[in-house]
Amino acid sequence: MNDLATTATPSRSQVTLSHALAEHVAGTRYGDIPQAAREAAKLFMLDTLAVAWAGSDAPGCREAHALLVEEGGRADATAWAYGGRLPAQAAAFINGMSSAALDYDTLGREAPVHVSISVLPAALALAERQRSSGEDFLAALVIGSDVMYRLGAAAAHPHRGWSYTSVFGPFGAAAAAARLMKLDTLQTRHALGMAFIQASGTQQANIEPSLTKRMLSALAARSGVQAAQLAQRGLTAPTEVIEGKFGLYRLYQEGDAERLLGQLGTRFDSVDLTIKKFPSCGCNHTAVEGMLRLVREYDLQPDDVLSMEVTVTPYIERIVGGRYDPSGDAQVAAQFNIRYSMACALVRRKLGLIEIQEQAARDPAITRHIEKISVRVDPSLATERGPVVVRLRTKHHGEVSCRIEHVPGDPQAPLTASELDQKFAECFGLGAAPLNPEQIRIVGERVRNIERIEDMSRFFDGVC
Repeated sequence: MNDLATTATPSRSQVTLSHALAEHVAGTRYGDIPQAAREAAKLFMLDTLAVAWAGSDAPGCREAHALLVEEGGRADATAWAYGGRLPAQAAAFINGMSSAALDYDTLGREAPVHVSISVLPAALALAERQRSSGEDFLAALVIGSDVMYRLGAAAAHPHRGWSYTSVFGPFGAAAAAARLMKLDTLQTRHALGMAFIQASGTQQANIEPSLTKRMLSALAARSGVQAAQLAQRGLTAPTEVIEGKFGLYRLYQEGDAERLLGQLGTRFDSVDLTIKKFPSCGCNHTAVEGMLRLVREYDLQPDDVLSMEVTVTPYIERIVGGRYDPSGDAQVAAQFNIRYSMACALVRRKLGLIEIQEQAARDPAITRHIEKISVRVDPSLATERGPVVVRLRTKHHGEVSCRIEHVPGDPQAPLTASELDQKFAECFGLGAAPLNPEQIRIVGERVRNIERIEDMSRFFDGVC
């Protein structure tokens, strides 16, 4: 270890939350990870790569990539959908941003965090730079994702308005990066400390539509890579970043220590992610599903509907319940507004990638129905994203309603294999450099057999 890292390892009686996380990251072996967690990580990786491809030409991503190419640097890691290589930190940033652009990525079921788009870009960038084995990469991906998910799930109520993705994301990304760089427990604690110093971001980026929403995971991924690289070189950081006097739980958001560390190393919470059915904020999904069911069941035409009411949780109303205003960034406005989502489902009978493009977001055929929609909050509803109740007053069927208990993609409402294949094929066929069917097959095959890869720097050979 570099001489700069001088902080002593705590005795067993002094073990803190921060030390327990670092010990988990540094000490968990590949063989300790259940097969179910490994397989889930592969599926979420494939989903994240797919949505990143589709998002690579979204507004803001093209410009950010151009800036990073202009700045240049070491050819460490692939800019996934663009081709070419960038320094690891830059690659983590642009891949994290394009993964987030369409809001089509995985979502935590019990934790409001976007794990995959924060941890995978960091892990894959460093795995390429380090020429890691597929087995080492997969272990780092699972462990880093587990750390981030646990932090999100352990966050106490009330929610103070932080973006959990950009606050907890640097920890998950740093954990994955530290694991790939084979840092010991003390170095890993410093990496987590440097991740904490960079943790930031609020939900203002959600409720005030702007392209910075797409940067939250990108900043987290980049911070995690940088934190591990600095820790490897001996730089030190606060080591009580979770429980310290001015640590995460004192300044940002209180947390449940038992939830954070419960069955650490034996239960991997990173399996509890939902693959999205719609390219929109997860807070919209139950309402969209309810609208689509009613529209199809009664074969409703837009002008048949006189009024629409949706009853939602306080969290849903806070994130997506505001006035619809596409005058700024229309795509982001469409992705983060329940009124647009419901009107779109009514008019187009779907909410897909085309429906979040600017032309659709400003389409008068959709937006004229938004004034029919009212949003009602019911504080007694059980969880953050549901259930929701959709009620429509119609010309020919009177009042009709539908209650949706679970977000599509949850274990209680899983997507079919066909739905997943269709999503992946559609997304990989879009973006800055669409893949052909043979390239899509190659990516899928490599992900499914990733533990057999000897050198992750060659993962994208023949694809990008």
